[in-house]
Amino acid sequence: MSDQESKHAVDKTKPVLVTGASGFVGSHTARLLTEQGRKVRVLLRKSSNTRALDGLPVDIHYGDVLDPQSLRDAMGGCATVFYSVVDPRFWLTDTKPLYRNNVDGLVNAMDVALELGVERFIFTSTMGTLGVNPNGPVTEDIPFNWLDKAPPYIRARLEAENVFLKYCAEKKLPGVALCVANTYGPQDYQPTPHGKMVWDMSCGRVKAALDAGAPTVDIRDVAEAAVAAEEKGRLGERYIIANEYISNRDFYTLAAAEGGQPPPKIIPMWVGYIAATVIESILKLLRKKDYLVRKDAVYLSEVFREMDHSKATRDLDWHPRPVAQTVKDAVAWYQANESILDSSGH
Repeated sequence: MSDQESKHAVDKTKPVLVTGASGFVGSHTARLLTEQGRKVRVLLRKSSNTRALDGLPVDIHYGDVLDPQSLRDAMGGCATVFYSVVDPRFWLTDTKPLYRNNVDGLVNAMDVALELGVERFIFTSTMGTLGVNPNGPVTEDIPFNWLDKAPPYIRARLEAENVFLKYCAEKKLPGVALCVANTYGPQDYQPTPHGKMVWDMSCGRVKAALDAGAPTVDIRDVAEAAVAAEEKGRLGERYIIANEYISNRDFYTLAAAEGGQPPPKIIPMWVGYIAATVIESILKLLRKKDYLVRKDAVYLSEVFREMDHSKATRDLDWHPRPVAQTVKDAVAWYQANESILDSSGH
């Protein structure tokens, strides 16, 4: 076994740090760790919405991954860092923040982790860094092969993962990367854009979807994978954390049914591309910035296909729950918390 694959037991009496803990992945990771009796610190900005962490026995440290000293203060004495910071704003006209937040912040955190002798660094990456495979399921071994079509958001996330793997290989950062699919499930306080689509379908507010599809994963299973990676993950490796591929037709039919709504109408992809092209052209002529309707978004809605998570099953003993259960639990949670979510402006 190579040095990168060798493992030693993490000292679980020490605290752990969860960055990005106000987000969907980070909050669920913090939640699971506290349920297991771990001492959990979270790094938050002063402006972060902490609703997803309310009631959890966590030690809050305020700071920013772009501020190395705040990272030192939060990370000191920790055994493990669960790094879940991500800037997902693919719609930004000025893409510099995507690189600053997704790449520079990660580099700062890795440098501090090496400086302080952190035992594990679990990095939440994305399925967007994986190569495409027209002949079968995607595995971790397929190199990235669609750079010519990748929008700036994907390029930034790819650069972040590449830097992470380089730190593992060359600087011996004891890290494990998780390539996470689209996340769904309960406690979606933001809510995430794709989670809100499930909620809207279940309420009948949205009645149509593109004829696309994607791998999905339950947010609780992502947290399970992160915690398992701390103990069982092979250092310097990445793991696909994705459940089965499902079409929008089938996925949103499940969501609609949970809310007693009829199945959605399905819009052909060519219609989506034409509409996005026309709208994007008009917005550019009007010199608008940071708009959501764009061809990139349509393309990304269908680029990800079947993914093979057998490596995570083998190494991490990871067994994701059925997607139907995820949708059922997500809709039930949205329904139970609708007044809270509506009052927050969503």
